[in-house]
Amino acid sequence: MVLKSVGRYFNSTMFTSLLCTFTLLFPLGHASLPLVINTWPFKNATAAAWSVLQSGGSMLDAVQEGCARCEVEQCDGTVGYGGSPDESGETTLDALIMNGDTMEVGAVADLRRIKNAIGVARAVMERTDHTLLVGESASMFAENMGFPAEDLTTNKSVNIFSQWLGSNCQPNYRKNVFPDPSQHCGPYKPRAMLKERERATHANVHSHDTIGMVAVDGDGHVAAGTSTNGMNHKVPGRVGDSPIVGAGAYADSSAGGASATGDGDIMMRFLPSYLAVELMRTGADPSAACKMAISRIKRHYSEFFGAIICANTTGHYARSTGEPGDSRRPLKRA
Repeated sequence: MVLKSVGRYFNSTMFTSLLCTFTLLFPLGHASLPLVINTWPFKNATAAAWSVLQSGGSMLDAVQEGCARCEVEQCDGTVGYGGSPDESGETTLDALIMNGDTMEVGAVADLRRIKNAIGVARAVMERTDHTLLVGESASMFAENMGFPAEDLTTNKSVNIFSQWLGSNCQPNYRKNVFPDPSQHCGPYKPRAMLKERERATHANVHSHDTIGMVAVDGDGHVAAGTSTNGMNHKVPGRVGDSPIVGAGAYADSSAGGASATGDGDIMMRFLPSYLAVELMRTGADPSAACKMAISRIKRHYSEFFGAIICANTTGHYARSTGEPGDSRRPLKRA
């Protein structure tokens, strides 16, 4: 048995350098278990999750530890504290964790003052009968559960926010308001919608990443999770796909797991992670399931950029950006 760390590059027009990092234990040439995959080249996060499985921990523990590592390391500036300030300059966090054995889910969105978002998500799952807590109430819940309140702002996030203000608040995600959001900062007021403006395309591959992780233990039990600080310069209160079950991630130990990354405002309309897992349940292999989940979005939004990772309970795994032939491109070792 050989421990391998394998990277797959997503070569699309928008995802020019998107890399999924896979860490797995397998006999060369064959799929095997356990398995840990995640959506970006966050190798320390994958290694942390793998270490949990190797030491006898559960798939839930592995997903939590992997995502938490990214929160601490502020992976790519898009996970954890100190990144992606909103229009008011505040960093807020979203996270989700799902148990594929019990179908239990815990999630938080618009979380303030608490750095360990994935830990709070698991507390929601294990300490309440609810699935999703949001905003200030989620932060108060976390504090009551013993999570320390800390400032999520850093010098870096302050500089990002200051530069944005100095650029007349460009880019932003407003439309059908005045003053003209393409030239001015707010506050904004509604204006008559004479013609619906095309959706802005200024969002890019590094403006709203997520760590999405799927772990399958040696017996085929599946868990999945996500953690993110959302989209740079988002409207305060905005929640993307990451904490939405079936959108950011989904797990079912009778079929497999999936997690998505990319333009969350679009992805959450299609529940791609849920769709991919259901396709695997009906017999699709992970490659076909990933591809179909993304292609469904692209039928409606041809310029959509995003990606999904899929793994089944036998240790086979795949990814897709929806670009022609991407599932057949060769692996590159990370």
